[in-house]
Amino acid sequence: MTTESAVLRVAIIGSGPAGIYAADALLHQTQQAVAVDVFDRLPTPYGLVRYGVAPDHGTIKAVTRIFARTLADTRVRFFGNVAIGRDLSRAELHEYYGAIIYAFGASHDRRLGIPGEDITGNFSATEFVAWYNGHPDSAMDHIGLRARGVAVVGAGNVAIDVTRILAKTPDELRTTDIADHALADLGRSAVTDVYLLARRGPVQAKFTTKELRELGELSHADIVVRAEELVLDAASEAALAGQNVAQKNLEVLRGFAAKPLEGKPRRVHLRFLVSPVEVRGEESVTGVVIERNRLDARQNAVGTGERETLPVEMVLRSVGYRGAPLPGVPFDARTGTVPNNAGRVVEDDHVVPGEYVTGWIKRGPSGLIGTNKADSAETVRSLIEDIATLPRHAATDADAIAELLHARGVRVITLEDWFALDRHEIAQGEAQGRPRVKITQVEEMLRHLASVPPTAP
Repeated sequence: MTTESAVLRVAIIGSGPAGIYAADALLHQTQQAVAVDVFDRLPTPYGLVRYGVAPDHGTIKAVTRIFARTLADTRVRFFGNVAIGRDLSRAELHEYYGAIIYAFGASHDRRLGIPGEDITGNFSATEFVAWYNGHPDSAMDHIGLRARGVAVVGAGNVAIDVTRILAKTPDELRTTDIADHALADLGRSAVTDVYLLARRGPVQAKFTTKELRELGELSHADIVVRAEELVLDAASEAALAGQNVAQKNLEVLRGFAAKPLEGKPRRVHLRFLVSPVEVRGEESVTGVVIERNRLDARQNAVGTGERETLPVEMVLRSVGYRGAPLPGVPFDARTGTVPNNAGRVVEDDHVVPGEYVTGWIKRGPSGLIGTNKADSAETVRSLIEDIATLPRHAATDADAIAELLHARGVRVITLEDWFALDRHEIAQGEAQGRPRVKITQVEEMLRHLASVPPTAP
């Protein structure tokens, strides 16, 4: 029989895909008995899947069923509504755990760095996605979608998600788990034209073919593509060889360009080799100036000086995410990541004993949800290799951390609490023919749990 002292207690900071895949990898390794506590500053688990995946991509969100099984393992506990740096310090974690895995993602957005970027009507895709997904951190209850034209800057899946949501009708979104306030605002939207702006060509675009094809399925929007912007230079032609996704994307884009417009009430313009260089307007956005680019020998975008102005009243930048530091945890401001070697946290060129990192905060914001599985497996392999040298933690009582948080007045959200919230949201959604109706404010979540005693699922 395994004694408690023989069990390695591991804290995972973050309950998004990377954190849960790390927990799963710990459970499936056979070299060491483990007990895993997963912490999240929000009451709800699943991170990017709940608050980043577009509401009309319900099949992607089905991965939460697998995540729920991992969290429900008897060796795992969920501590929601607990913020590291506020409720617990890095030093305190070392007192209670033999190893710590940081998996807190990359939640900040990058800026364009152009004149006019702070004029009213500029938003980041991070803000916009948080708004329509009902993230508790969203500072916006409502966006007045009075703009007829919207520029979406970026050529990744998030940019396409934002574009697609803007181009869909309320009826197309009404059967999703989109936040109620967003559904109401989109129902009053005046948007007729959405311009997706890619600074490089179609071969260099980062979106997947599935996402691209979905634009062609919009019931109320024509897709406008300029054939001349799909012409490839020699370097792009060479780069296309062996890139199956890029080849399929180009095929889809050429199909869009050849298809006659149907006169639908909205239009999605896919522009390539253009960069915004100025946002115009005084009190609010009135247009965005774009410059035509060419690609140099390394396929970097270089401005040609040829410019045009798009008639837009809103600009959404989707040019990447950046990690933000956690109090006391090593952080590289240049890369926006926690410095590491194969998942081992590095500080001042030395490996920090007992500290590990996984996910976007480890490698930067790249890859799909499933990419985190291999990434977390690498981190856990490093942890298991280090077992003999892990620092000893002072506390051996599994309940000690919960008692500490209780003494500090922290309302910890347990897995049973989350299941109660989950059931409530799903029941509210069933009444409206939707997968769920999200509770979007932490205070409302806590009030609901105070009124409805949670029970195990």
